[in-house]
Amino acid sequence: MAERFIYTFATLIANRPEEVRIERKDVDETFSEITVIADKSDTGKLIGKEGKMVSALKSVISGCKAKEKRSYRVIIKSHEE
Repeated sequence: MAERFIYTFATLIANRPEEVRIERKDVDETFSEITVIADKSDTGKLIGKEGKMVSALKSVISGCKAKEKRSYRVIIKSHEE
């Protein structure tokens, strides 16, 4: 559920939505890392001014914690990294 939401969010924000990819890594049974990999020109848009866009995204994802009993870390990377 969280990955689907983040993917939809990222593709709506990105100038090159076809370049957006999501990777999920389960650290343990209660914690996952979700990495958004996008074009270098879109990473700034996804992070937002002073990190406000990614902070808002993390706030929305924290709502999934109550339903799925899982915490998430959201990481944004460009294809070049």
